[in-house]
Amino acid sequence: MERNYIEEVFKKQAGEKVCLKGWVYEARDLKKVRFIVLRDTTGRVQVTGVQNETPAEAFEGLNGISRESAVEVIGTIKDCKQAPGGKEIAPEKITILAMAANPIPIDVSDYSKTELPIRLDYRFLDLHREKTQAIFKIQSTLMTAFREYMVQKQKALEAAFPSLIGASSEGGTDVFKVKYFEKDAFLSQSCQLYKQMLACSMEKVFTIFTVWRAEKHNTTRHLNECRQMDFEMAFADDKEVMTIMGECTQYIVQKVIETNKKELDTLGVELKVPEIKYMTFAEVTEIMKNANIHIGKDDLNGECEEKLGELYPDTIIFVHDWPLSGKPFYIMPKDGNPNAELSNGFDAIYKGMEITSGGQRIHIPELLIERLKAKGLNPEMFKDYIESFRYGAPPHAGWGMGVERLTMLILGIKNIREAVLFPRDRDRLTP
Repeated sequence: MERNYIEEVFKKQAGEKVCLKGWVYEARDLKKVRFIVLRDTTGRVQVTGVQNETPAEAFEGLNGISRESAVEVIGTIKDCKQAPGGKEIAPEKITILAMAANPIPIDVSDYSKTELPIRLDYRFLDLHREKTQAIFKIQSTLMTAFREYMVQKQKALEAAFPSLIGASSEGGTDVFKVKYFEKDAFLSQSCQLYKQMLACSMEKVFTIFTVWRAEKHNTTRHLNECRQMDFEMAFADDKEVMTIMGECTQYIVQKVIETNKKELDTLGVELKVPEIKYMTFAEVTEIMKNANIHIGKDDLNGECEEKLGELYPDTIIFVHDWPLSGKPFYIMPKDGNPNAELSNGFDAIYKGMEITSGGQRIHIPELLIERLKAKGLNPEMFKDYIESFRYGAPPHAGWGMGVERLTMLILGIKNIREAVLFPRDRDRLTP
């Protein structure tokens, strides 16, 4: 018999026969009446067996099934005012597909108080929880919406870039070194250099790329492996790509609102499409001084970002005209002037945290060499990258936005590890 999903039960009439497959969320034995609550990814339904009414084999099959066991239930839909949703299943046949060991090591109910580190130790079980599933259903929508926006609205090309590189893509030292035959290689911190080279040939490119950063932090907002949504565009400056980034994020949030109402309700989240605001770094500096919040000469700390989120709720704040000293070597100095103090770089702050860093890139080889040296880097290590701009490379700009960071912020999650299927941080390499 063809499988039905649980959500279909509540659209069908009493008396119709269904075949359901899922996990046992709850089980009760009242001797003459036995219940299980069956769960699949679409919902839950009660299965009720009554002695002398239910076929003997099916009634016996309801006995002793441990929670989270995988089962198949063939039965008939019945109206029942006492059952959740007003319908239940009268079973005719029950097959145990996989019996779960008992007791299970963590609580996977809606009311679980198991602490996050233990839940992550048993992530394969934690993914049975409705709230955990809701997070990743929303994250799936988020990534799908990013692709939709890029393909449908921007006509951009999706690309795949290498994860093994010969030199640090960001110029820093926080990279994971690996042995690549007789050479040293690194896990990529970013697809930055590659997406620039591609954009200079194919104009608009995007990717969802895994990045690794060997920073020895242990915070609730950082990971050592994460996913990033990247975009790069030829014949563009920082202002053009800021506009695209704002529209893209609005599109993503709107899609989540439209697609994931059930999941947002499960998580108790009321989501709004963000507004867009532009501010210079100097303007933000003045705001922070008036609020007696310390601000660095070329960066915003967490307290500054939180203050912006407090002052401008449900708003993406683009902080532009960023000091050149606070941006990577590939960001264009203001107006292309190598002596400029400001840059054509920006950050986007949303809900009290940075979600995007981007800007116009340097497409002039001599200026790029100068900026590499200014950052204490050896241009020889970036020879192929520099050479790519000697053959008709136009002005171009782009940005990157963290998948897990955006998930965390739109859902109000306090620890970014909850927004990663299998987190990798300084202490965790399994499961």
